[in-house]
Amino acid sequence: MQFADLDFSKEYSYADYLKWTFDERLEIIKGRLFKMSPAPSRIHQKLSWEIARELADYLKGKPSEAYSAPFDVRLPRKSKDDKQIITVVQPDICVICDAAKLDDKGCLGAPDIIIEILSPGNNKKELANKYEAYEEAGVKEYWLIAAGERACFQYVLNAEGRYFAAKPLTTGDTVTTPILPGFSLNLEEVFGVL
Repeated sequence: MQFADLDFSKEYSYADYLKWTFDERLEIIKGRLFKMSPAPSRIHQKLSWEIARELADYLKGKPSEAYSAPFDVRLPRKSKDDKQIITVVQPDICVICDAAKLDDKGCLGAPDIIIEILSPGNNKKELANKYEAYEEAGVKEYWLIAAGERACFQYVLNAEGRYFAAKPLTTGDTVTTPILPGFSLNLEEVFGVL
């Protein structure tokens, strides 16, 4: 199948995704296709690098692992069968604390933390579709980094399985999480690389 043959009104699964050989990057969220930009902006990549570097330093010698895009995260609803998985995404950064979720294809199940960096053109996908998919899948924390606003929006899954949003964090604030005890992400330093 070629990219031009895709029907964006049709529902797709991870099994379909595995058959594609074209270069264009796509994500599937609840069976719907979403185009990804061919290459993120320099600022997007700089922020991603800085955050991933901070996580890598913290995680050295610990059992949890962090991965940067492109890295497939499959979010099964009921079955782990490739034909039944209708959400496969490539978050900018994800942290997985349960090694049993990792396989040669990527991550099968909800990462503990997903970090997405907003870029022009992907805000609706990040803010609506992925938010809902991550919440339903049980991703414990979802961080949205808005470079233009120099802000981080940290959504934390509550006991009812719904995201709770703390106040936006901005330059001068520090992002912390009980998932990674002792880790702190200084937003002054992160946004200082821009």
